[in-house]
Formats: sequence, structure tokens, C-alpha cells
Amino acid sequence: MDIATVDHLLTTTRTVRKRLDLNRPVDLEVIHECLEIAIQAPSGSNVQGWRFLIVTDEEKRLQIADYYRRAWGAYVSQVRLPSSGFDPDHPRVSRAGKVLDSATYLAENMHRVPVLIIPCIKGRVENQPQVAQASQYGSILPATWSLMLALRSRGIGAAWTSLHLHYEKEVGELLGIPKDFTQAALLPVAYYTGDDFRPAKRIPARELTYINSWTE
Repeated sequence: MDIATVDHLLTTTRTVRKRLDLNRPVDLEVIHECLEIAIQAPSGSNVQGWRFLIVTDEEKRLQIADYYRRAWGAYVSQVRLPSSGFDPDHPRVSRAGKVLDSATYLAENMHRVPVLIIPCIKGRVENQPQVAQASQYGSILPATWSLMLALRSRGIGAAWTSLHLHYEKEVGELLGIPKDFTQAALLPVAYYTGDDFRPAKRIPARELTYINSWTE
């Protein structure tokens, strides 16, 4: 295994918003190929209760995008950029404005993205204890991230979003998702433009890691 190649993939798989190619169709066979890779991810008790709903229908994409836009409007009216108490070059601050700008762009153009993917997992978590919730989400999120990595390796970008979950019931009814399944995310998927993704600026992991006991 080429460690350098793997490390490059892992450190440059970005959330893609403005660089999604909204005019280029995505072959569903490529999506299916990536999903075959994604379901090699682990799942709790090896239940493999995942489902992936691919949405290409224009009218359904329009409706999902409308729900997403409404949720984004409510969210952005309350969001505060993380500037207080941080140096302007701090990793949590330096790109906050650009992230907000690109997220706004995505909300305004979600309906134009050629493919939307909603990963789901069998079961509901609302009234479950923490251990059950952790197991439930831990059984779908690794596969979803693997899907994004597989897409990235094929020149296809995605953004991990979840704001549509404010309207999970409505989206579920629109798409015929059984009520005993939990929607975990919404991935807008398209080929991306350019290929100069690079590692993001982050707080060094050593500053976020504790050994044997939590110390600040």
C-alpha cells in the first residue's frame, strides 16, 4: 500500500461546495461502484442496516433543496463566527468567513447539484440511551465517509450536510423512506473543478489529545 497516496486522499478530501460542477452529469454506475466500497465499512454487530437513497429526479431535488434552504436561513440568522478570544490566524477563525460564504452558495444552489445521496440506517434513536445512539450512528457514518473518499478518488466531490434533518419527516415522505429508518446526512454530489485540494489548517492533534487522563 502506498502510504503517501492514502495520506494524500485522507488529508485532501474536502467538503466541496463552490467547486461542484453543476453542469456535468454523474454516471450512476460510478456512484454504485463507490457504494460497493463504502459498505466495506464496519457496522455495529455487523448488522449492516444501511440504505443509500440516490436522488436525481429534478422535481424531488428541487423540493429537498427548498427544505435545505429554509433550514439554512434559520441557521445562518443565528450563527456567530468563532472570532471571540481567538487570534485571527487561529484554525477556527482564519477561514470562517469563507466557509460561511461557500455554505451560503451551496444552500442557494443545492437544487442544481446533479445527485443527492441520503444515507440511512435502520432504527430510530430519539428515545434511545446514549450507547444505542452511538451504535446507531456508528453504523452509518463510517460508510458515509468511505463513500466520500471513494468519490474523491474518482474526481467527484461531496459535502457532508445535515440541515435538511430539520425536515426529516417531510423529506422522508417525499422519498418514501420507511419511518423506522433514520436519515444520517445529505450529500450533494458532483464532479469537482480543478484538483488542487490540500490539507486544511487544523489545531495540532497533540494539543487535542490526552493520555490516561483528561488535562487542560
